[in-house]
Amino acid sequence: MRRLPPFALLVPAALAGLLTAMAFPAPDLPLLAWFGLAPLVVVMRHRPFKSGFVAGFFFFAAVLYWLNIVMTTYGRLPLVVSLAAYLLLVAYLALFWGCATWGACRLREVCGYSYVLTLPVLWVALELLRAIVLTGFPWASLGYSQQAWLPVIQSADLFGVYGIGYLLILSNTVVAECWLALRDAQGQRAPIIAMLVFGLLLAANLGYGHWRLTEKPVERPSLNVGLVQGNVPQDLKWSPAFLQQTLDNYKRLSRSVVTAGGSDLLVWPEAATPFYYQDGGPLSRQVDSLAIESGSSLLFGSPAYRQADGQIRFLNSAFLLDSRGRLTGRSDKIHLVPFGEYVPLDWLLPFVDKLVVGIGDFSPGEIRPLPLGSHQLGVLICYEVIFPELARSYVRQGSDLLVNITNDAWFGRSSAPEQHLAMARFRAIENRVWVARAANTGISAFIAPSGEITRRTALFEEAVLSSRVGLGASPGFYARTGDAIPLLFVLVSLLWLWQTRRRL
Repeated sequence: MRRLPPFALLVPAALAGLLTAMAFPAPDLPLLAWFGLAPLVVVMRHRPFKSGFVAGFFFFAAVLYWLNIVMTTYGRLPLVVSLAAYLLLVAYLALFWGCATWGACRLREVCGYSYVLTLPVLWVALELLRAIVLTGFPWASLGYSQQAWLPVIQSADLFGVYGIGYLLILSNTVVAECWLALRDAQGQRAPIIAMLVFGLLLAANLGYGHWRLTEKPVERPSLNVGLVQGNVPQDLKWSPAFLQQTLDNYKRLSRSVVTAGGSDLLVWPEAATPFYYQDGGPLSRQVDSLAIESGSSLLFGSPAYRQADGQIRFLNSAFLLDSRGRLTGRSDKIHLVPFGEYVPLDWLLPFVDKLVVGIGDFSPGEIRPLPLGSHQLGVLICYEVIFPELARSYVRQGSDLLVNITNDAWFGRSSAPEQHLAMARFRAIENRVWVARAANTGISAFIAPSGEITRRTALFEEAVLSSRVGLGASPGFYARTGDAIPLLFVLVSLLWLWQTRRRL
């Protein structure tokens, strides 16, 4: 087999990564994900690991460019340090793509297995591992590129975002094999069977999506929810001199919801009250009074703490008050942001500080739905919404509505808020439940169980949104079984690679 020179390899692989990145917000061109990786599949046999790594490097570098905004603007890191950290993360994530292409090439060389069979399975298996290893970072899993095409993503309630990713990789592999057949590379024939299988799977996926979108909605109890977007500047948010003004903004905006017709539940974003509400005092009493005045339950983000083993543990929390200003529950963030809310292996990395303006290292909480009358709320704080297992756990424990409170001010005017919102849409579909999302600087939104965004705000503006939302979930196959199929793909991948052990 003729080996391509490095430059001839780099261009198609890099192009594949960049084309696929363009399928994500922004510019949000989902069609590109169906064939954008085909150039990588065409050349990967010449450099099995390197080609996948190069494609992954360009992909993640393009999708996650906004990390430099976070680290330099708000983390106050020097640009050189920020770039080094950014490139290190990008290189780490690219390893998963490199392993997928290496594994597929290895299996073809040793066992004669077709790329059409192996690459989609290996890809899904490695995406699952990326969501688990080192606390997990499933941002920009391939299936999220289709978030704008509702008929395509309805099957997320069957197989999660991984099912969409499998179909996309299968499409790219079939396109690449057809291209190679047209070039008559090594006498290769057109993959007729693979084309038929892909066509059947795509038709089934679209047929299922159309059926789910046109079926009669389930009758559910409902309530009026008001989302309050305070648009508090990140550089002022934790300033003691700005606390009262922050609270006044939220009170004023909340009163506008009441004036416009009222709500059963008001939702403020993550850390909307940047003080210890649990300590009481004048500021906390103002929050209680607002709940009483509005006649609504009030859910809001606030830092908290608890004592454990003689130490104080800080928490990123959400408090729920009833319409009488009484505390009915608190939910603590479970999946913390590495290097943002805590430093992993801090005993090995004493020189690394958190990137946030913070009060100390945070500790994780546990699944704890909050009672709202005869119903329950599942609260996903900030980037917890990108982890489907957390949303599933809240629904399994009886949550009738998922609420995502977040502070996306860190991202600036980048594509990250849109990417973040895109992933939240899948949590609604997977559990067939409404999602209400309140963000400090946007994007606040209501997401129907179909994944449709029924109402949303713009970025960096004060805003309120009100909507009537249904209560109750209708979990599908994925919500009940979780990542059983991707886990099966991991086992199949290991079995396949075990078959190649004698020639490693």
